[in-house]
Amino acid sequence: MRYSKTRPPAFTLSAGPVDAYPEVLRGMGTTVLYDFDPAFLHVYEGVARKAQTAMDMNEPPVILHGEPVLGLEAAAASLIAREDVVLNLASGVYGKGFGYWATRYASRVDEIETDYDDAIDPGAVAEHLKKHPETAVVSVVHHDTPSGTLNDINAIGQVVADAGALLIVDAVSSWAGMETSPAACQAGIYITGPNKCLGCPPGLTMAAVSDAAWEKMEANKDAPFASMLSFTDWKNAWKASEPFPFTPSVAEINGLDTALDRYLEEGPEAVWERHALTAAATRDGVRAMGVDIWPKREEIASPTCTAVRMPDGVDAGPVLAEARARYGVSMSAGRAETLGKLIRIGHMGPTAQPAYALVAVAALGGALQALGTNADIAAGLGAVQARMDQGL
Repeated sequence: MRYSKTRPPAFTLSAGPVDAYPEVLRGMGTTVLYDFDPAFLHVYEGVARKAQTAMDMNEPPVILHGEPVLGLEAAAASLIAREDVVLNLASGVYGKGFGYWATRYASRVDEIETDYDDAIDPGAVAEHLKKHPETAVVSVVHHDTPSGTLNDINAIGQVVADAGALLIVDAVSSWAGMETSPAACQAGIYITGPNKCLGCPPGLTMAAVSDAAWEKMEANKDAPFASMLSFTDWKNAWKASEPFPFTPSVAEINGLDTALDRYLEEGPEAVWERHALTAAATRDGVRAMGVDIWPKREEIASPTCTAVRMPDGVDAGPVLAEARARYGVSMSAGRAETLGKLIRIGHMGPTAQPAYALVAVAALGGALQALGTNADIAAGLGAVQARMDQGL
């Protein structure tokens, strides 16, 4: 049996978009209310307050009505002033990419860059800021998904706070899948969304903004307003008494409402644990097959996405195609510098269940074998089961 390219796969284990929880999809199918109707204004404020609880914040996050790339670009446009010096931390494709946005707005962008299988050293950040006290903004990606690697944003956040700068954090594919919060990393702007670990379709941004970041944005004469990139337009839109600057994404808010209920009812710690166990089982299985993971060190490997290093001479493209055609399992390619060099297996939302590690390892191993590369599938599956039985 071969799975057609024109029909959906049996399993989507991608790094995003990820599969949505069935109850989220049912929530999105509820009545689409007029955005000025008092009933919807009440719902919207309630969703914002649930997000405040889930994100461990003192006030509701800003909700922007577009997937989190909108929030990331808006953070650059709103926070960075023309006279600012920015330090961009690039440990992967997405970290590098934020530097291009920063360059549009800053007077100068410095960069600390690592190999894309490694993580940023907080000590190097501290040393740079000591030499360049004029730095106003630092930007970092928590989980650089094209590499499956994590940066220690809490340690970096402390260094940045000590230097008196503001930190922009991309937590899009980490928040709700592991222990992380805006307060813990002392972020000026902390960008995430419900479309990864919370198990929603793409369509919304949630952003925590500190008092210092609000003050800086409101003083920035070049910051956008009456614009999709404006944070200040949406600052108070969570209040039922305030109008929306633009039409909000009503169906996506309904889905977010359901997703937040699910997250809080299951319990964040339980959600984080199943993400971590699924990733640990996948890494154990991959290694037991005789294949390496991409991150240089175990401690920087993400619990929400496993990046698998391709054996020498093997391109990831045909492996991905074979896994989908032979087993109906869809996984993600790398991006830019990591394209062809690795395969990404997502563990986010509904697919953060350890049993999916069996599916991923079997499909990856079978595809490698079919293309002439040795992979001990039996050993890989045995390692996954052993980890599932053992736990973290």
